[in-house]
Amino acid sequence: MADTQKGGLAHRDIEQAITALKKGAHLLKYGRRGKPKFCPFRLSSDESLLIWYSGKEEKQLKLSLVSKIIPGQRTAIFQQHPQPEKEYQSFSLLYNDRSLDLICKDKDEAEVWFVGLKALITRGNFRKFRAESRCESVSSDGSHARLRKNSPTITPCDPGDSDGVPYENNAQNRLGKAFCEILSYTAVSKSINQAKSISNPSLSSGLVDNSNGRISASEGFRVSLSSAVSSSSQGSCPEDFDALGDVFIWGEGTGDGLLGGGVNKVGNQCSLNSKLDALIPKALESTVALDVHGISCGGRHAVLITRQGEIFSWGEESGGRLGHGVEVDVSHPKIIDTLSGMNVELVACGEYHTCAVTISGDLYTWGDGTHNYGLLGHGSEVSHFIPKKVSGQMEGIRVSYISCGAWHTAAVTSAGQLFTFGDGSFGALGHGDHITSNIPREVESLTGLRTIRVACGVWHTAAVVEIFNELSDSGTSANPSSGKLYTWGDGDKDRLGHGDNEPRLVPECVAALIEENICQVACGHNLTIALTTSGRVYSMGSTAYGQLGSAGADGKLPTCVEGEIANSFVEEVACGSYHVAVLTSRAEVYTWGKGSNGQLGHGDHDHRKTPTIVDFLKDKQVKNVACGSNFTAVICLHKWVSSADHSVCSGCHNPFGFRRKRHNCYNCGLVFCKACSSRKSLKASLAPNLNKPYRVCDDCFTKLKKAMESNSLSQNSKARTGNVHPKSNGVVDKESWVPKLQATLSRLSSLGAVNHAESMQSRLASRATSPVLGMTSPIQSFEDIAEDSKRANDSLTQEIISLRAQVQELTCKSKNLEAELEKTSKKLMEITAIAADEAERCKSAKEVIKSLAAQLKDMAEKMPEGYSAISHSGTVSGQNVSNSNQLSAESLSMSINSRLESNGISKSQTISTGTKGQNEKAEWVVQDEPGVYITLAALPGGGNELKRVRFSRRHFTEAQAEKWWAEFGTKVCERHNVKSTD
Repeated sequence: MADTQKGGLAHRDIEQAITALKKGAHLLKYGRRGKPKFCPFRLSSDESLLIWYSGKEEKQLKLSLVSKIIPGQRTAIFQQHPQPEKEYQSFSLLYNDRSLDLICKDKDEAEVWFVGLKALITRGNFRKFRAESRCESVSSDGSHARLRKNSPTITPCDPGDSDGVPYENNAQNRLGKAFCEILSYTAVSKSINQAKSISNPSLSSGLVDNSNGRISASEGFRVSLSSAVSSSSQGSCPEDFDALGDVFIWGEGTGDGLLGGGVNKVGNQCSLNSKLDALIPKALESTVALDVHGISCGGRHAVLITRQGEIFSWGEESGGRLGHGVEVDVSHPKIIDTLSGMNVELVACGEYHTCAVTISGDLYTWGDGTHNYGLLGHGSEVSHFIPKKVSGQMEGIRVSYISCGAWHTAAVTSAGQLFTFGDGSFGALGHGDHITSNIPREVESLTGLRTIRVACGVWHTAAVVEIFNELSDSGTSANPSSGKLYTWGDGDKDRLGHGDNEPRLVPECVAALIEENICQVACGHNLTIALTTSGRVYSMGSTAYGQLGSAGADGKLPTCVEGEIANSFVEEVACGSYHVAVLTSRAEVYTWGKGSNGQLGHGDHDHRKTPTIVDFLKDKQVKNVACGSNFTAVICLHKWVSSADHSVCSGCHNPFGFRRKRHNCYNCGLVFCKACSSRKSLKASLAPNLNKPYRVCDDCFTKLKKAMESNSLSQNSKARTGNVHPKSNGVVDKESWVPKLQATLSRLSSLGAVNHAESMQSRLASRATSPVLGMTSPIQSFEDIAEDSKRANDSLTQEIISLRAQVQELTCKSKNLEAELEKTSKKLMEITAIAADEAERCKSAKEVIKSLAAQLKDMAEKMPEGYSAISHSGTVSGQNVSNSNQLSAESLSMSINSRLESNGISKSQTISTGTKGQNEKAEWVVQDEPGVYITLAALPGGGNELKRVRFSRRHFTEAQAEKWWAEFGTKVCERHNVKSTD
């Protein structure tokens, strides 16, 4: 089992390495004459050729001709311009009587190129093995184990140096472990073996590079493993059908090509959010080369799947929605190990949870640890930090489409059934009620119909349902079926498209689109977008931010979006919370709606009321588009680097000429004009002299500056915790080489890398070591001490700048907290005063109720003997109780005040003590109609006497009361048997 898992990890690493080689990179190429030149290299799509450009000339090397790949700088060509500090970034390809000598941008990239090329060179049948493994990826776990067991062992080591190195859990360590050990052993042996280097002249390169390119450098602080994204726009490549997928992302929290803002979280009041937002598309940075096949975006996280079926997630962790099993933010795409080997086909992101569908149709969900609303469909409200398969009713059912909303989830099966689960508020689940369901339930009202697509908003849902045409049998209909739009849930803001704001508890067809054939649907916060098979886009919902795409639309009914897409055929639609993005058949992306966070990609924060093309993507072959809450992402076909890329600036895209000269960035290797590469940095990775600043482009300058700041912060933190150790002198360094060498030798020996002592001695003698490398390091000179002092001063300066920034940030936080505390204190005082006032009112009301109850009790005791005590008592108590519930506070207080004012004056009114005089008659109150209260008294001879008529101020004004009594007074007296006492 362990061997099978190890083989699977090794296979994944090699797949990623070959993907990186196909995407290409700018490498420093050594030639037989002249200085090293920076050239773009890539692997052909059929994995048989290594292609690079020297000036405008394309050159190729068949990998079948390569006999060996060796790490380090061992050939005579490397010794013409030695760079010993880049020993770990160098390798050579030996073919015929020549060598191709290359230096990569950093150690990670060197490991990737070494492992990928080694796998293709030493294993001729590796491509066949990869093709077979892809075809059999849908088989069972047993077939997976059998496939891995029968696959050839691919080792990233030279056969002459070692027989194999086991792989560790970390992908980068697995890729370059043997590579690093070989190089470290080489470096050590060079330091102790100062014999004259033995050079083989047959290793000299026969390739002559006649271009006039300058020495360029590469990236020292590097996130991506290769220069995966090219700015090429010169038509489509004949290999586009097998092109790789690159991701571009922009909007909230994507300012550095990251999601969630990296260290500076989105929403941090002290950080400038404008710096975290990307106003134009940025290439997604990744620690591994990815051939992206699909992507889905949530609130502040995203998930992508590769062509190999692997799933990666990144962003802000909240409740386990990233699926890595830990509550840790991830700034770059990271593989979800739980679903490794599952061959994921579909993904969907909600606000707090994530879903994935494998190629076999199994549904996996995870997250929901923030609010625990039962969004995962597992029959409970328990959250899951790693993916878990949804079983139960979904067991054995193949899911073909999935959509996640903020509070609910919807899944479409291959048979056309629709299942929903989650929060049932506003009827968003479509089950005819408001009940929340933590297990998938089929939408019964759509039983018998075939659901094609579904989209979940916040509190509403929309689906495309296939309706069969009855005329199809007679042959008069061109299409036997057509898609109709059904919507349900909260109808506020006209988001359902039915022309009203009424909610729908079950799916209801949108009548306004009954003549259209709908194929796709997308939902925003209070917006619904539908796409027809004819490429037309319809919008309905709120008009906020111009998200309908039509300036004159009211959103009550679906409106066709015109503007710039009127003559375009739209192939895909996507919705964020308040913005929309569409992809046309010409691979153009149009956006409109809210632009506060740059999610529209137009380089500003303005809203757009009509579709506007994203100019940055005009030259890209966009394949898919997806929207998060406030950010957007697209998948573009990777464009191979060509000679045309060197004729225009990679930054401003202006052509080079007599006045606009070419300049290489010494960090990324791309070609820029002077204006786009005017800055210089000490940290350019391939600069010939590390103590001298070299020209870099603006993006690389920003990256290198951040790297320096982060390094200074880490050094400062170590100094504060006492972890900084004093610098070792030259003698100690020399003495430390001996145990290091012994440890390395023993490690290689224990792994079976060293077979015989004689072979090791021969390898030591065969290495071409230069006099510069063979010399031992002398005692530090005064110049070295001065350089070290200069570097220390620079480091301290950077630390001071960083500390000042921290002080400013902490000051800002303190001020904000003080302001919030003051606001909270004021609110607390106001609430305390309101509570005291309400308590006084409650106390007064209780006293009034107590007084009235005492009056009722006293009247009941003093009623005449001939009168029905039960009837009158019930009437009086019932009428007074209803009166106490229905009279307003104003009328009640007015009645009490009138009683207090008339105390002892009128024989027919209540005495202030609540008792009646000896000659007083029993009284009761009757509500004739809402707001009209009549006080009656029984007459000894029969009939009733009208004592008082009161009108509620809630229902009548003084003039309305007089008018009402003049009109209905007589009828009231007749109705209640009122007799005159005159």
